[in-house]
Amino acid sequence: MYGKWTKDRQEHFLAFCSGEKGINILTDGFIKEIFNPEYAPERMEDFLSLLLHQPVKIRSVLPNDSARIAGESYLIITDIVIELDDGSIANLEIQRLGYMFPGQRSACYSADLLLRQYKRVRGKRSKEEKRFSYKDIQNVYTIVLYEKSPSQFHAFPNDYLHHLEARSDTGIKINLLQKYIFIPLDIFQEILHNNGIRNRLEAWLAFLSSDEPGTILSLLEDYPFFQKLYEELYTLCQDTKKVMNMFSEELAILDRNTEQYMMDEMQTEIDRMKAERMQIQTERDRMLAEKDQMLAERDQMSAERSQMLAERNRMQAERNRMQAALDEKDRLIAELKRQLASQN
Repeated sequence: MYGKWTKDRQEHFLAFCSGEKGINILTDGFIKEIFNPEYAPERMEDFLSLLLHQPVKIRSVLPNDSARIAGESYLIITDIVIELDDGSIANLEIQRLGYMFPGQRSACYSADLLLRQYKRVRGKRSKEEKRFSYKDIQNVYTIVLYEKSPSQFHAFPNDYLHHLEARSDTGIKINLLQKYIFIPLDIFQEILHNNGIRNRLEAWLAFLSSDEPGTILSLLEDYPFFQKLYEELYTLCQDTKKVMNMFSEELAILDRNTEQYMMDEMQTEIDRMKAERMQIQTERDRMLAEKDQMLAERDQMSAERSQMLAERNRMQAERNRMQAALDEKDRLIAELKRQLASQN
């Protein structure tokens, strides 16, 4: 298995197994060891409390939408749906490569979670023979962490935390329940490089996204809480065969991810080029129509000009005829005068 890897991947594997380089926590096997809400809920509770700015207690872990996961798993590292103590639902998703159209996708999944909560609460009230009320429906949080974020986020290089929810333009307060948090970890890494770790939330994000030994040492100095987590991971690394299988599977997934992502990007580029071509064709058709209209107007003006010339020639001929008649009249008058003069 090791021999099938490229030299760069062999060196990468040896670097984190030997401790020369930190572990990429976002590797599927590692993140599931650290962020398992079933046997270590306090870790996710701490992380979510910092994100949501409120105390969080995990009540239960809910099943995922298996059909959606099967269709999109090539880009998803982990996807956990949990019910909080107040009845709210939080979906924590970590993506390797950010999907295109992140807003539309997140809105659809949030709507699905809200509907699932509605059905579950309504069913529970029915079993308890209690009347259902919409006040029993609680917030739904969609939290997405991107290892490599979509292009929209790179327009905000100084922001790694984006909170979104519906608000009124009049100031009226209506809780529409659906709330979103987007965290581009690649942008966070740039901010971390410039500013260091400034608070506990950034400590968590540094733990999740950084494998640089210097950053890890700085993290452990200020937040020794993470030492136990690193110890668990490096204990796991002592089982070389298990970690090698995990790493090999991750590489295979990464290759599929890259291929699929490139296909998606190419399809987007093809769609963009088609749209541009249609726009150019529409513009060309418009210009041809304008040209035809101008030619028609020119022909009309030419015909009118020819008509005016013919009318002018007719008038000129008429004027010449009248002039000839006048000349003949003047000649006859002169002849009469001459005869009268001769008679006189």
